[in-house]
Amino acid sequence: MATEMPSGQVSDLDWLLSGLVQRVPYTRSAVLLSADGLVKSLHGMDADSADHMAALAAGLYSLGRSAGARFGDNGEVRQVVVELDSTLLFVATAGSGTCLAVLAGRNADAAVLGYEMTMLVKSVRPYLMTPTRQAAGVPGASGL
Repeated sequence: MATEMPSGQVSDLDWLLSGLVQRVPYTRSAVLLSADGLVKSLHGMDADSADHMAALAAGLYSLGRSAGARFGDNGEVRQVVVELDSTLLFVATAGSGTCLAVLAGRNADAAVLGYEMTMLVKSVRPYLMTPTRQAAGVPGASGL
């Protein structure tokens, strides 16, 4: 999957991700992504790893949405947490059509990281939205 590094306001958000990683001890990297898995902004990992993380996070977010539809009274996904032996992965909604994925070491305080992610999203939510993609033209739809 190719990394989409957009121009304008979204790519200017790298410093926000950097600030999040620096504020929370043991946090390693953060990726802002569209809900369909395209990297919008990143800090702390190379582009290939960010692409992989974005695809993984989009899949986890999609599974969370499915769980909400089936078992959560159609509730929206707030956060998905994956706890590995040495790593914590957080995926949170960050605005319409946008997610924030953060990797941290096992020693990170999950409550503090979750709080800081929420505060970051709340402070800049309007700038984090990803517009819905328009369907490509269907052949023959224009009457040609």
